[in-house]
Amino acid sequence: MRPITVGSFVLTLTVVTVAQDIPLFTSDFPAEEFTQRRVRVYDAIGSNAVALAQGAPNAAGYTRFRQSNEFYYLCGLEVPHAYLLINGSQRQSTLFVPHRNEARERSEGKLLSAEDADEIKKFTGVDAVFGTDLLGEHLARMGWTGSVKEVYVAHQPAEGFAMSRDLAVRVMADHMADPFDGRPSREGVLIEKLKERFPMFSVKDLSPILDGLRSIKSPREIVRIKKATRLSGLALIEGMRSTEPGIYEHELDGMAKYIYYRNGAQGEAYYSLIASGPNAMVGHYNAGKRKMRDGELLLFDFAPDVGYYMSDLTRMIPVSGTFNAWQRELYGFYLACYKSILGAIRPNLTGQQILQVAVKDMDKVLAQSKFSKPLYETACKTFVERFRMQSQNPRASLGHWTGMATHDVGEYGGVYKPGMVFTIEPALVVREEGINIRLEDLIVITETGCEVESRFVPMEMDAIEKTMKEEGMLQRYPRDAGQ
Repeated sequence: MRPITVGSFVLTLTVVTVAQDIPLFTSDFPAEEFTQRRVRVYDAIGSNAVALAQGAPNAAGYTRFRQSNEFYYLCGLEVPHAYLLINGSQRQSTLFVPHRNEARERSEGKLLSAEDADEIKKFTGVDAVFGTDLLGEHLARMGWTGSVKEVYVAHQPAEGFAMSRDLAVRVMADHMADPFDGRPSREGVLIEKLKERFPMFSVKDLSPILDGLRSIKSPREIVRIKKATRLSGLALIEGMRSTEPGIYEHELDGMAKYIYYRNGAQGEAYYSLIASGPNAMVGHYNAGKRKMRDGELLLFDFAPDVGYYMSDLTRMIPVSGTFNAWQRELYGFYLACYKSILGAIRPNLTGQQILQVAVKDMDKVLAQSKFSKPLYETACKTFVERFRMQSQNPRASLGHWTGMATHDVGEYGGVYKPGMVFTIEPALVVREEGINIRLEDLIVITETGCEVESRFVPMEMDAIEKTMKEEGMLQRYPRDAGQ
C-alpha cells in the first residue's frame, strides 16, 4: 500500500505486480557459445589489454529495442546502454548494465538490470555484473595499477536494425556533410572520452578482430541463417503466386512482411527491393509505389531478420505469369551462366579459381546461344567478359558475405572456407531497353562442398510459371473496397 497526500486528503494506492511471461534472454545460443567467442577475443588482444564493447542506445520513438550486432555477438544481452569489458590479462568478462527503472518496467515489462546480476551471469557466462556507474572506476583502477596498457574498442559504426556497415558509414558521412548537424559518431565519442579520461591507455581498433571472428559461422549461427533463408524463400514463392498485372509493388512488400512476422522474424533484414519494369535498373529501388504491367519482369529481393541473422534472396518473374519470347531468351541465357557459377563453388578455393572454372562453362553457353537482337548478343557477351576479367583477379570475390548483416563483415579475396556464408547476384543488363535480370541465392560452404540453402525457391522458367498459376494471398485478400 502506498499513501499519497492530495490537498487535505490521503489516498492509499495498491501497487499490483502482474506476472508476465516475457523471455529475458535468447534461447538461440547457450552461454557457452558466447563465452567461447569472448575467449577468442582474449587470445586476440593479449594479456595487457582489455576490449570494451558498447551496447546500442535506447530506441527513439515507439520502437522495440534491438541490440547492435557487435554487442549481441559477444554476450547476447538485449539491454540498452550496456557495456561489456573483456579483460585479456585476467581472462574474465564483466557486464555494466543500467540500474532498474521500476516505473518503466511497470509500463513496458521486465527488463534485465544491474540488480539481476545472477541471472545475467547465468545467461551470458560473464564473470561479474555491475551498474554502468561503476565502469569508469574499474577502468581507472586498471590504469592506476598498470595491469592494462591497451583498450580495444570498435572503430567501425555499430550495425543496428536493417543495417549493414556500408549504410552505417553512409549515415555518418551524411551527418558530417550537413553544416547544421555535424554530430560525431557514437564510436568516435567513446574513443575521445577514453583518451580524455584515461590518457594512460593506448586505444586500439577492435573491429578487425570481431570481423574475423564473424566471418566463420558456428553451426547454431547457420541454423538462424537457414531459417531466415527459409522465410525469405516462402515470401518469394508467395510473391510468385500473388503477382499479376495491376497490383502495386508495396502489396508484395506487405505480403512478405506478414510471412516473416507470422513465422517469428523480429524484423526486416533490409528494405524490400520489389522493382517492376524499369525500376529494376535502380540497384536498391525501394519506393514500392508502381503498378505492375503486363509484359514486364519483376525483381523481388527481400529477406527477414531472424534472431539477429539475415538472408538475401532474389528472383525474377514475369508479371503476366508467362515468360514471353525476349524474356525467355535473356533469362534462359542468364540462368545457364548463373548455374555455371553455382556448379563451380567448392571449399578451399579462391574466388578467382572458382570463376576460372565457371567462365569456361559460360563460354560454352554463349557459343550455343541464339539472339534475336544484336543488342542482346552484345549484352550477353559483355556479361561473360566481365566474369572473364574477374577471373584474372587474384582478389576476386563471388558476391557478398551474409550473416548478422545482409552485407556482412569480413575480408574478400581469400579462400572460401567451411562455415563461410555468402550470396551471388550477377546482373545481366540491357540498358537501352531498361532490362536488369538478376538472381540471388544464399550459399553455405561445407567441409565437402556447398549448400545452396535457397534452392527450393523456383528459378527454372517452367517451375516459376507453374507456381504463378496457383492462387496467391493477395487474391484471397483483396484490397479494401473503400480505397
